[in-house]
Amino acid sequence: MVRLPVYTPMLAQAGTLTSVQGPGWAVEMKWDGVRALAYVEDGAVRLMSRNAKDITPAYPELQLMAGATGGHDAVIDGEIVAFDDAGRPSFEALQPRMHQRNPAAVAALTRAVPVTYMAFDILHLDDAATVARPYTERRELLESTLTPGYRWQVPVWFPDHAQRAFESSQQLGLEGVVCKRLASPYRPGRRSGEWTKVKNVSTAEVVIGGWKPGSGRRSGTIGSLLLGAYDDAGRLRFVGHVGTGFTEQVLRDLRDRLAPLELPGPPFGDEVPREHARDAHWVRPELVGEVQYAEVTGDGRLRHPSWRGLRPDREPAEARTSGLLPHQGDAAAG
Repeated sequence: MVRLPVYTPMLAQAGTLTSVQGPGWAVEMKWDGVRALAYVEDGAVRLMSRNAKDITPAYPELQLMAGATGGHDAVIDGEIVAFDDAGRPSFEALQPRMHQRNPAAVAALTRAVPVTYMAFDILHLDDAATVARPYTERRELLESTLTPGYRWQVPVWFPDHAQRAFESSQQLGLEGVVCKRLASPYRPGRRSGEWTKVKNVSTAEVVIGGWKPGSGRRSGTIGSLLLGAYDDAGRLRFVGHVGTGFTEQVLRDLRDRLAPLELPGPPFGDEVPREHARDAHWVRPELVGEVQYAEVTGDGRLRHPSWRGLRPDREPAEARTSGLLPHQGDAAAG
């Protein structure tokens, strides 16, 4: 019996289209979902998140993928995506699926918000690792191994034409593109410029360090979240606050999750402005979220951030101030 080895996903660096032009590059669409390695083995599928958490119970419809590899054991890399009514990937729609583990609730969500696994790489097949093979060979192997089904696909890739693909991603309302060197191997656990992501909007991972009470229609609940990110010295720095992008259900869920994390003082390594610190409730920096923003000010604060959701697939240390870059058209960071 084959026992598949454990892998860690390869990560992309943020970059610009000018750095990925030429015939040596492939272009894929970037899917706004949750990264997951699928271990297809012994007639079952085990799904592992980017931070090595078993997320299999949350997505039972993907178990059918076990019969799509022609009897082969495999480790496949891809993104779990939920689509909105217009057929666009929706991170907001995916949010309740990411956190739910109760079997009855998962079953109901599976019917209401089905997901699709977008497979884009293969790391292992039967008893052989494939990570050392170049991108083109791995893609051919993936396409010949995994037969597309109702809830899983092998999206197309484009040779060269990064500009054209990026413009298509904008027209389709997608997150952006990922450009990959044709000759590059898969580098488990490494972030490499051989994979370069170019995004249509600026997003950032942040750590929740506190919250301020709401007023008016938000009286009795959260008005805004106080956000941080870690600098190169490992200190949690205050990067701003976010008060938009929430539904009432999201606010209730956040309040429940933050209540047991209360702290007597701020967890940030630098001074929080008085207007934000006033009446604030401080919490242990354990919950990671994602925001979309317009730009970063000269003192490292997010301008016009909007909440996108929690990221249980990320660790707090992954939220870095070095990742807060301004949105500059095709130079968008993420």
